[in-house]
Amino acid sequence: MNMGGSVVSEQLKPAVTLTGTAKEGSGGPPIGVVDIGESERSYLCRVTLPGLRNNESNINCEIQRDGKVHIHGVVTGGVLKDPWTTYEMKVQELCPPGRFSMSFNLPGPVDPRLASPNFRSDGILEIVVSKPVSSA
Repeated sequence: MNMGGSVVSEQLKPAVTLTGTAKEGSGGPPIGVVDIGESERSYLCRVTLPGLRNNESNINCEIQRDGKVHIHGVVTGGVLKDPWTTYEMKVQELCPPGRFSMSFNLPGPVDPRLASPNFRSDGILEIVVSKPVSSA
């Protein structure tokens, strides 16, 4: 399917399952929008986690050999601390506080030992995971 110059393959579009506050989807940018890229040797996935901070959210990423990715964590709420000041949130539109989890499948099998997740400062969890090496 060609939409405005970009090719979208329905076969590669991941099915994403959300639970907890991610499922509620009340206000703010959504948690769990997923992009997936593929090269000869690996997959790249990017997951939106807006409003989360790596050091406060206890984000965990589990990857299985069949390509299933499970991400879970906690959206902290009420108080935001930086090195100099503590803020009590009066309006919280980004993500409601509480636990969240999400799962999706990569297009094929992977070697979970060769995964490198990186939680970027812009709220994107970027994961590169290698495909299994075939023994010929």
